[in-house]
Parts: sequence; structure tokens; C-alpha cells
Amino acid sequence: MNTTRRAFTSAATFTALSYRRVWGANDRVRVGLIGVGNRGDQDLSALMEYADQQVIGVCDLREDYMALAARKARTDPTHFQDYRRLLELRDLDAVIIATPDHWHALQTIDACNAGKDVYVEKPLSLTVVEGRKMVEAAGRTKRVVQVGINRRSSKICREAAELVRSGGIGRVTVARCFHVVNEWPLGIGNPPDSSPPPDVDWDLYLGPAPKDPFNINRAFYRFRWFYHYSGGQLTNNGVHYMDLIHWALGQDAPLAVTALGGKYAVEDNREIPDTMEVLWEYPGKTLVIFSQFNCNAAPAGARPDVLAEFRGAKGTLYAFDGAYEVVPESNAGEAIPAANPLERATGKAYRASRQPAMQAILQKGPSNSTNAHMRNFLDCIKSRAKPNCDVETGHRSTTATILGNLAHRTSSHLRWDRTAERFTNSEAANRLLHYNYRPPWKLG
Repeated sequence: MNTTRRAFTSAATFTALSYRRVWGANDRVRVGLIGVGNRGDQDLSALMEYADQQVIGVCDLREDYMALAARKARTDPTHFQDYRRLLELRDLDAVIIATPDHWHALQTIDACNAGKDVYVEKPLSLTVVEGRKMVEAAGRTKRVVQVGINRRSSKICREAAELVRSGGIGRVTVARCFHVVNEWPLGIGNPPDSSPPPDVDWDLYLGPAPKDPFNINRAFYRFRWFYHYSGGQLTNNGVHYMDLIHWALGQDAPLAVTALGGKYAVEDNREIPDTMEVLWEYPGKTLVIFSQFNCNAAPAGARPDVLAEFRGAKGTLYAFDGAYEVVPESNAGEAIPAANPLERATGKAYRASRQPAMQAILQKGPSNSTNAHMRNFLDCIKSRAKPNCDVETGHRSTTATILGNLAHRTSSHLRWDRTAERFTNSEAANRLLHYNYRPPWKLG
């Protein structure tokens, strides 16, 4: 923590300018992991599926997490608590970032400036401004940045998205997605604030976030229930589904957004809602809806376990984890019932133009796309090609979910300018597009 940010950035920029590598097809990519808890451990498992990688460093606030990661990596990697020390490794090619969301921007930008390629977990950022800065850093330094929205590397999801986008189910007027789980009544509980454990650097955990007292629910995985570190389940799970919807609609930003909901039933110390509906309007006259039902686990869609559904004029596509189903519409060509006595007397009624019937489709594929996503990242490091979920794509999908949270938190119907990345009808909401980092941290 003694190195100033200016000195670190200057050294990292020198490294990025002076270090170049010509890749051979069989060369090993030398990787460091920043954050090796829940999702970081899963990313490490995906990485270990491939022989052309070598883990040379791990970074985490918990030594027991790093010890476990080192055993799994089987390479005796160097341990770091401060990610900036890891980035100083000259033989490091790439990093995997799986820290709490409020750290993603600083760590990604610093890694790009240090000449490292980046796999950064979803959601890309905590704020819209952070996401745009990350896009700019990747472009300026010409780094490969893969965002961990792993369904972008799923063949079955690609096929479903292409079917919808090509008009296979007709014009889509509504797309819906869901996060459904029953957390009532206790949720994550109500532990009191306390002193942090002696082996946890709570100040470093907080980093740029406000100086909150230690609470076990604010640390490790449960940080997702608090706005200083996460956007809740809308950004955590919703970004996967919203990205699939963007992909299928051929869109990357809404025109408007509104939301309702709150903490209606769960009795814990969370800040995020347990019940919420977010509604976006997209170009092409399409409504997109995210439903968060965390106090009742009954299926929300027309099919159990559906992740997203697309309602087209000719049929409906239901997307699942590793599968999709298309159900044709059955009313094309049927007469609309007479609406008044004269029509009934004359037998006249409007008849829809008859459309050729489409076939029902059911397609299945592998449900675990993280391995394929990691393979794509390693390949792109060597080829310098754009990864399946590049930083701009990840930014746009993450932004849509952040906007939903801002509409909810301001009780507003907000109009969005995708080019300026600002709201056109609410300066109060615009002030929430970023926050002031806690010194000495600064957004590059």
C-alpha cells in the first residue's frame, strides 16, 4: 500500500510499452488470479482444463483461499494480498479478476496499463462511468479483455440468438427474464457489525468504496446484497439474461427504463430488493422485463427453469441452461370474433392473414459454458482476435442492468441516450452514474 498510484501507473505503462511477446501455438499463457474465492475458484477449474496455461501468481485477502488455489494450480504460484504487486511480475501474460464488483474497474484498468490481458468476471463494473473507462483502457493499450458473461461462448445460446435475430419467431414484442428463489424469512440473516478478523485487511477489501464497518454479510460472497459493492441480483444474474436478450434482439442499449419493488418480506440486513420488476423499452418497439422473485420459488415463466423467453408474432422461444425450445403460435388465420351487433348480423369479422406454420423446435447442448469461454480467452491472447464477450459488449449489457437499479432507486421513468451514456430527463439519476472513490483510490 506504500506505492503511490501515480508511480505504479507510470511503471505499468512502461511495462506495457516495452513488453511484447510473439506467441507460438503451443506456448503456455502465464496467468495470475486476482480473487480466488467462489467464482475465482470456478474460473481456476475452467482454466485447469487446458494444458497451454501456467498459473504463476494468486492474489486474495485470505491466505487459506490462496493455499487452496495453489494446490489446484499445481504450480507453486507466488501469493499476493495486494494485486498491484502481482501486476509487477514481468513474466505475467494475463490475469483473471474475480473480486467483488466494486474492484473490477481499478484492477482491469491497472492490468491493461501493465500490459496484461484480462478475463474479468461479470458484471463488468459497479457504475456506468467505470465501464466506459474500462473500454477506453482496453482500446488504448490494445489488450484482450474477455468479460465473464460465459453464455457468449455457448453454441446453443448462439443458435437461439441467431434464430430470434433472423426473424425465426416473427417480430418480437416482449422478452422476459427471471431470477427466482425463496429466501424468506431469514435470507442472509442479521449479524451485527464487528471488528474484522485479524487475517482480513478490511480497509483493502473496501478499497474505493465508502468506509463501512465490518459486517460478515458485507464480505466475501454476501457482498452482493449491498449497493456499495454490487448491483444485487439484477447485475449479478440478470446481466447473463439481459446479454442474451441483447444478442437475440440485435440491440445493445434501451431507450427507457423504469422499475418497482423493494424489501417486501425477507427479514435480514440486505439493501437490495427481495422483489422487483424492471421494464425497459428497446428500439424496434420491444419491451424487456426482468422479474426478481426472491420470496417465492414457483416457476415464473410459462416453462419451469426458463432463463429468458422471447415472444414473437409467429412463436415463442424459451431459453434454458443448455437448451432452448420454440413453440409456434396457433392462432394465425383465425377470425377475430364479431365486436358489435351489425357485424354479428352480417357475419362479417376481421380475419388475420394466414401465415405459414412454423415447426416446434427443441435443441439441447452443454450447460457449462465457462470452460469454452476460458478456451476462447486463451485463444484470443495468442491470436489477438476479439473475444466472444469483449469489453464493449460486456459494458453495454452491464449498463442495462445498472440503469434498472438506478430507475428503482430514484423511483423514476428514465430516458437513456446510448451515445452520451446519460439520462435525458433526470440529473438526479445522472449523478448516480458514478460515485466519489475513497482516497487514495482514483479511477484512471
